[in-house]
Amino acid sequence: MSDSKIKNMDDFATISGISRPTISKYFNDADSVRKSTRERIEKALELYDYRPNFYAMNQNRRLTKNVGIVIPYMADPHFAEIARNVENHVIEAGYRPVVLGSQGNPEQEIENLNNLRLLKPAGVLLAPIGRMSDAGRIADFCKDVPTVLFDANIEDVGEAFIGMDNNQSIGLIVEYLCRTGEPPAFFEMLTPTNPNALKRRSAYIKTMDRLGHQPHLIQVKGEGWDFEEIGFREGSRVIADRTLLTDTVLCSNDRLAIGFLSAAYQHGLRVGLGASCALRVAGHDDHPFSRYTCPTLTTVSQDYAAISARSAETLFALIDTDQRASSREVTLYDGRLVMRGSA
Repeated sequence: MSDSKIKNMDDFATISGISRPTISKYFNDADSVRKSTRERIEKALELYDYRPNFYAMNQNRRLTKNVGIVIPYMADPHFAEIARNVENHVIEAGYRPVVLGSQGNPEQEIENLNNLRLLKPAGVLLAPIGRMSDAGRIADFCKDVPTVLFDANIEDVGEAFIGMDNNQSIGLIVEYLCRTGEPPAFFEMLTPTNPNALKRRSAYIKTMDRLGHQPHLIQVKGEGWDFEEIGFREGSRVIADRTLLTDTVLCSNDRLAIGFLSAAYQHGLRVGLGASCALRVAGHDDHPFSRYTCPTLTTVSQDYAAISARSAETLFALIDTDQRASSREVTLYDGRLVMRGSA
C-alpha cells in the first residue's frame, strides 16, 4: 500500500501512469474502457487506496455532461484547429462538447456564454476575442461556471489561462530574421482585432531594441477579421509607395502575411531567399495554409496540442474536485521557428 496522499483524480492519473481522460471514462462507465485498461485501473485503485469524490461527480452530473467551447471566429482555420483539438479531449473524457463561435463580436461572445448557462455546463473552455471582450460580464459568468481561458488572456478572469508566450515566439523570429538578413519591419493593423496582436507589437519593439536595431512599425488601416484582404490591400499600398525601409517584413499573423505575399506577386516582386529575391516575408502562428503559399511561409508554430490538452485537463480537474482553484494558473508555451521559403 502506498503512503502517497492522493487528493483528486489528477493526482491518481499522475501516480498511476494512466491518462486522466481514460480514468474519467472508467468512473463514468467502467464498461466504456477496454478490459485490460479496466484491470489496470482497478489494480491501481487497490494499490494506492484511492476513492473518487462521488459527491463532486454527482454534482457534475446534475450540471449535465456538457462542456462549452467558445472561440472568437469559427471561420478562422487557426481557431478551428485549436477548437478541434480541445473538442477531441472533451469527447475522450466522456463529456459532450458544445462549440460556439463569437464571430468577432463581443455581444455575441456574451450571448454564447448566456446560452451555455442555460445548458448548465459542467465547465467552459473560452478563447476570448481579447481587448474587445466585455471583461466584466465574462468575469461574472466565470464566478458561476468553472471556466478556463485559452489562446488569449483577460487578466484575473477565469480559473486559469493557457496560451502561447508571445514574447518568446516573436523574439525567436525577430532574432532569426536579423541574423539572416536585414532587420524586419513589423506589418500590423493599427487597431488590431487579433487578441494577441498588442503583445506581439510590444515583443517586436523590445527585441529590436535589445538587438540594437531601430523598430519600424507599419500600422495599416483595417477592421474586422478579413486579414488576408487587409494584408493584400495595404501591402499593395506600402509596396507602391516605396515606404519600406528594409527588404524584410514580419507580419503580426500569418493571415496578414498571406495577403502581403499576394500583393508582392501582383507587383512583380519575388519573395524568398537568394540574390534574385526582392523581399523576405514572415508571419506568426503556423496557420494551416502557410505551408501551401507560394513561396511557403516562414513563421512561428504554436503548440496547438499542448495548449489544448493542458486547457482541457485543467478544466477537468476543477470539475472533478468541485472546488475552485486557490490561485489563478497561467501556463505559457514556447513557439517553434518554422523556416520555409519566404524568409
